[in-house]
Amino acid sequence: MDDSYILKNVEQVRTQVQRALSRRSRPADAVRIIAVTKSATSDVLPLLANAGIFDAAENRWQVARDKFEHPAAKRFEWHFIGSLQTNKVKYIVPRFNWVHSVDRLELARALSQEAVKQSRTLNVLLQVNIAREPQKHGFFAEDVKAVAGAVVALPNLVLRGFMAMAPKVNDMEETRPVFRAMDELLAKTRQTLGLPQLTELSMGMSEDYPVAVEEGATMIRVGRYLVGHPGGAKEE
Repeated sequence: MDDSYILKNVEQVRTQVQRALSRRSRPADAVRIIAVTKSATSDVLPLLANAGIFDAAENRWQVARDKFEHPAAKRFEWHFIGSLQTNKVKYIVPRFNWVHSVDRLELARALSQEAVKQSRTLNVLLQVNIAREPQKHGFFAEDVKAVAGAVVALPNLVLRGFMAMAPKVNDMEETRPVFRAMDELLAKTRQTLGLPQLTELSMGMSEDYPVAVEEGATMIRVGRYLVGHPGGAKEE
């Protein structure tokens, strides 16, 4: 993998994002592109930085550990996007700025306790299983209001919004109702609970991010289309 390859990928994703934003008359800076680096080596970090990408995501602490040792790692804002066991929060809290995958109150409480212990403030997103898929983690939509109210009260956590993954489909247009429902859920929760900081929607991956952007995503998690190769696995 070389610099030109990454630059080309980043340019293509940026172009698609800007087109999607334009179709909905959203501001040009409304979406943050997060590079999912789990399938890449740490050498990809300076290449991404050279291309203007300064957000990186990992879904396993064991894989992320080596990347944090790279000198370029300090240039990034780091996002944890995978399933997380409570006994691993001590590794996550000091190194990550965001946790997108808060899928149970027990985890939120553990993150809060560790953040207090380490004098850190952590941005968190509630993972919502908006399509109610049995194989996926996350809160159901009807439980989000109560959960959000509980998480907001936890010290050293800042609840910023929600994260979701759409079902795997052949046509990205089939994801539109799911993303639209997430946007509506965020707006409703923000208004009902009076939480102006609830502004972030982490949704959209390599195969469906244009639709996610059209339907309100503020963060897209793109792996294969940025740092992978044709035929690579989808990021989750």
